[in-house]
Amino acid sequence: MPIPLVNSIASWFLKKRFHQIELFLKYPHEVQNELLLDLIDEARDTEIGKRYDFGSIKDYTTFSERVPISTYEGFEKLIERSRRGEQNIFWPKPIKWFAKSSGTTNAKSKFIPVSSDSLEDCHYAAGKDLLCMYLNNNENSQLFTGKSLRLGGSKELYKENGTIFGDLSAILIDNMPFWAEFSSTPSNKVSLMSDWEYKMQAIVDETILENVTSLAGVPSWMLVLLNHVLETSKKSNLFEVWPNLEVYFHGGVSFVPYIDQYKTILPRPDFKYYEIYNASEGFFAIQDQNDSSELLLMLDYGIFYEFIPMDTYNSPEEKVIPLSEVEKDKIYAVVITTNAGLWRYKIGDTVRFTSIKPYRIKVSGRTKHHINVFGEELIIENAEDALKQVCQQTKSEIVDFTAAPIFMKGKEKGAHEWLIEFKKAPKDIEDFNHRLDNALMELNSDYEAKRYNNITLNKPTVHMARPKLFYDWLKQNDKLGGQHKVPRLSNDRIYIDELLELNQ
Repeated sequence: MPIPLVNSIASWFLKKRFHQIELFLKYPHEVQNELLLDLIDEARDTEIGKRYDFGSIKDYTTFSERVPISTYEGFEKLIERSRRGEQNIFWPKPIKWFAKSSGTTNAKSKFIPVSSDSLEDCHYAAGKDLLCMYLNNNENSQLFTGKSLRLGGSKELYKENGTIFGDLSAILIDNMPFWAEFSSTPSNKVSLMSDWEYKMQAIVDETILENVTSLAGVPSWMLVLLNHVLETSKKSNLFEVWPNLEVYFHGGVSFVPYIDQYKTILPRPDFKYYEIYNASEGFFAIQDQNDSSELLLMLDYGIFYEFIPMDTYNSPEEKVIPLSEVEKDKIYAVVITTNAGLWRYKIGDTVRFTSIKPYRIKVSGRTKHHINVFGEELIIENAEDALKQVCQQTKSEIVDFTAAPIFMKGKEKGAHEWLIEFKKAPKDIEDFNHRLDNALMELNSDYEAKRYNNITLNKPTVHMARPKLFYDWLKQNDKLGGQHKVPRLSNDRIYIDELLELNQ
């Protein structure tokens, strides 16, 4: 298809979609309430719908009083029945697909239901919106003159009892419309390879001669792939391989620890980075402005949002509020009701609202991925901001990291233990440790209070990890590639003790 025609079609779709986006920007609460009532009405004859008498629910207040907050553990039995082929349990349309999570919040895997509605009206709709927003902000884009290099999951899809499960990215690739495959690289065959290490070379071999104009994938694994491209091509930066490369669409993990390394291999000042916020449970937010770290919460994807202030989370005073009651700069746990049949479901993520007109957010961490053994409330956002600051000060670069508590023993006070793999190590690890401690105190008043005169916390301990430690740990646990992530912060020592053992 000629490029001018492609751009004309994209422009037409852009204008049509922006009218709908303007609607939820102008009337966010009305759009969300109407969406909730539509979900309730559609599911009224399901098992869940009959259990809570959806037919008589006419407003949010009744819904919130009648339907309990749920977690995966509370929903698991219903999901297992659905995986065995039972239908009409929590959603009226057949559930054929289940996104197998990487299991970062629990040792066991989770199987998240994916409906045809969530595929079309959420995940694929978001992909189109992402392109719309990018093109709207970059009118001279030549995105459609080439292909998008996508880096998805490393697992194949598996069939069981008439249902299919696998990585969300594999489900999306398997159901992708033909035009999307035509504009993407590598091929579906290579994208769905299960052997991650073999797949990496196959992707390089297939994409290195393509005209790649955009990248899409999780920052940690994309960086591994791109460095592999440079090694294979013997080039010094990626523009020597793909001269028309103009944007990287990223999500899945925070970009903060990786941005300096990306700027080294993508050294054009006008190169664009666009962040997304998606998960197995749905696609939630998109960066809608150039050079911004804020994400626009998308309110018409078939997802109804509620939030739990983190200062009440998992306490007897836990409070659940709708979007209309959130406040700027407060941290909330996210609760969703979806067009795949998840009802008032805690997804385990925390967000901070940077704006409420319109609703823009930053992902601040995980409800379970923080350290609060001593009342210090250290969240991932603090940790990554501190590490970025110290890396700039010490001219070092990080590949991966994890941190955990050192528990009190007798009269010995507690502390935090950090295990960091460096691409470029600092000259003095003790100086790095000192600077990290100070940066954390500047960023987190609770941490500062516990560190004051070593009242509760001693100075942290920082270990340098050997090269490829985290890669080897992920490989040992069959978690290479795709959406798998290294657990950054933990309230226990399970992960760090395994890693320290492997680091010897």
